[in-house]
Amino acid sequence: QVQLVESGGGLVQAGASLRLSCAASGRTSRWYTMGWFRQAPGKEREFVASISWSRGSTLVADSLKGRLTISRDNAKNVVYLQMNTLTPEDTAVYYCAGRSNSGNSPTERDYDYWGQGTQVTVSL
Repeated sequence: QVQLVESGGGLVQAGASLRLSCAASGRTSRWYTMGWFRQAPGKEREFVASISWSRGSTLVADSLKGRLTISRDNAKNVVYLQMNTLTPEDTAVYYCAGRSNSGNSPTERDYDYWGQGTQVTVSL
């Protein structure tokens, strides 16, 4: 079993940057893939980015490329999501997810473990 705990969310103004963290504990493995998804009010959950834990290869949603970076710290079992130039459209609950496979995937059902989410609110 793997536990995922997100942190770093909050209320920020448009144009600001924010770094989210996801700490993984339990039976983690170097061949896991970690992903970030988000769900805005009244919308379906959507893929943000993912990173292969062992290889470090990444996949980022096309609409978000250039504004965010996903990275990981293997020693700490933490995955980060650095988001820049935030807009109100980025307001959402951000979820960390873990996949028992080393391949990146933008598909929600490919992920086996989920965190509780952290709220990000961007104001004008």
